[in-house]
Amino acid sequence: MEPHNLPQPGSLAAEIKKHLPFNSPAEEAYLNLVRTHSVLMGPIEQLFKQPGISPTKYNILRILRGAKITGESGDHGLPSLEIADRLITRVPDITRLVDGLEAEGLVIRTRCTADRRVVYVGITNKGLSLLERLDQPLKQLHQHQMQHMTAEELKELNRLLVKARRQPE
Repeated sequence: MEPHNLPQPGSLAAEIKKHLPFNSPAEEAYLNLVRTHSVLMGPIEQLFKQPGISPTKYNILRILRGAKITGESGDHGLPSLEIADRLITRVPDITRLVDGLEAEGLVIRTRCTADRRVVYVGITNKGLSLLERLDQPLKQLHQHQMQHMTAEELKELNRLLVKARRQPE
């Protein structure tokens, strides 16, 4: 039996101790994305653990704060389905997440009087205060995580990630 080739140092294959080749460059790229997400999210999840919030709940609060700042949310907030459309990570049950945020006093819900099926969600002062406390530590964490990359490299990475999300026609 012939020994397998050792993976290139610093490669994904070396990190995960994979000695057989990937099935395709597409598989390797996908697994690289998954691994990178995992590595980058670890410290972020730790940051959110202290206030007891998940990355998805944080994302909801950020969406609501942004809509409040731009005036998109009006007096009552955004419709819950609009929030679901704007999330970075798609979730099947926006209602459950909003339930948790409401129980913590971070958001308030208002049912539309014209169409009872529509539920508006708005951010509370407590929710705004939580975001304010997380803004600087999260900004510093992002800067620390990406400090070894140049602005040009980050621009190229962003371009490639957008391209990877677009499905071929």
